Amino acid sequence: MAPKATVVKVELQVTDMDRHYYASHNLTLAQHPSETDERLMVRLLAFALYADERLEFGRGLSDEDEPALWRRDYTGAIEQWIELGQPDESRIRKACGRAQQVVVVNYGGRAAEVWWSKNAATLARLKNLTVLDIDTDSVDAVTTLLDRGMRLTAMIQDGELQLMDTTRTIALRPSVRMPSATPATM
Repeated sequence: MAPKATVVKVELQVTDMDRHYYASHNLTLAQHPSETDERLMVRLLAFALYADERLEFGRGLSDEDEPALWRRDYTGAIEQWIELGQPDESRIRKACGRAQQVVVVNYGGRAAEVWWSKNAATLARLKNLTVLDIDTDSVDAVTTLLDRGMRLTAMIQDGELQLMDTTRTIALRPSVRMPSATPATM
């Protein structure tokens, strides 16, 4: 019998002063058996950074045609496609053709650096792509907040994200490795 996904419930209060977005989101994240705790928490960070009433989690690891997160307009057109880690360059090109805005939230320390070195020149031609980096120490710190039921507050101001539970505050600043030529909402 195949192992089942672990269900993680999150009550996330987002206060994004950079985008003037303030909302509470009740989220259910299904952690695929092959998904690491770090990737799950980076998915949550990506949600907080780009929070919107229409932003939703894709099937991600279990479906090659969907991103980790995406936002579609009311007609079903893809406004924003968000990938995590070090996706294949051809996958990113395909996403850029399907969505108005594509974001890669790159993490993973040395693997992230190698991926960027290998793909930077090709990715620079994609005008609707943004690449963010989250350093290993920040991912490790955020992963300490993981629980099957979480109540978190994400406060974003001047590009810094503070993720808080009842006892801890973790501050991180995603760095923009490559900004999009088209305006992004972060």
